[in-house]
Amino acid sequence: MGIRGDRWPQKPAADRAKDHSGGIIKGMISINSLTKRFGDHVAVDNLSFDVKPGEVLGFLGPNGAGKSTTMKMLTGFLTPDGGSASVCGFDIQTQTLLAQQKMGYLPEGAPCYGDMRVKGFLEFIANVRGLSGAERQRQVQRAVEQVELQDVLGQRIETLSKGFKRRVGLAQAILHDPQVLILDEPTDGLDPNQKHQVRRLIQQLAEGSNKIVVISTHILEEVSAVCSRAVIIGKGRLLADGTPDELEARSRYHQAVTLSLAAPADSAALESLPGVVAVERSADGLALTVLAKPGEVIFPAVGQLAREQQWQVNELSVERGRLDDVFRSLTSGESV
Repeated sequence: MGIRGDRWPQKPAADRAKDHSGGIIKGMISINSLTKRFGDHVAVDNLSFDVKPGEVLGFLGPNGAGKSTTMKMLTGFLTPDGGSASVCGFDIQTQTLLAQQKMGYLPEGAPCYGDMRVKGFLEFIANVRGLSGAERQRQVQRAVEQVELQDVLGQRIETLSKGFKRRVGLAQAILHDPQVLILDEPTDGLDPNQKHQVRRLIQQLAEGSNKIVVISTHILEEVSAVCSRAVIIGKGRLLADGTPDELEARSRYHQAVTLSLAAPADSAALESLPGVVAVERSADGLALTVLAKPGEVIFPAVGQLAREQQWQVNELSVERGRLDDVFRSLTSGESV
């Protein structure tokens, strides 16, 4: 059985996505010129962006880019050296507790009390979140079922595998039905099946609601799998912001055509086609990737040439672009 995809309980429309003054929130998360230094090192450098209701945001960057530091400031665990951040209209520095009440947070490493048993730990977190009685039991049971912890409820957390510890961390983050769910490397330590289940859960939690999910990760497939938008940072600075499709369109492989051949072919004719900038060959010569100039559509011309040359083509496909190509270009300082 996979992780259940039940959506979070929906509040009446009048209660959704409103700030403490009753106004509709345009950005449930608002980050403005956020800055954090550790000695001479600037970990987060004048970072600004908003996250709107219903978005699943992938927060991307290489190791050391400032992702976890930003998350810790956003959740009130680190004090910024400059700038501000708010959650659901509450300033994280001056209204910390009110902002934290709106959030569910899975920190990096999913720290828990290792000597507690899983069920006792979740009940403790439910108490901290102000849940009691039948409501506490209902919310604990819902979280347990959604991340499939039924078989380990009686175990001490310190005896669990890394993957199960991560799932306990995710369960505590969703216990109180938060409007904002902030996840730092949510699939770290999970096997491929568990990764798929957690990603599906994240999608379904946000689907059709005014909640938002922010996922900090350096795993690019996570973005393509679950995110409606992605922000890329490097050295604490904003490098790119857009939908996965928009970012992929910035790749040099956008509109590239790949031919899978039964026998090697001479690529010289491809290189002379209008709109073609380069041709990449596999080591065995059986795969050719034809790169297009920005804005050019070369698929019809490539297909026509293959027919004229009577190449034995097993597959002919067009690429949307490669997020990893854009990520490497941006974070290494190359232009895209």
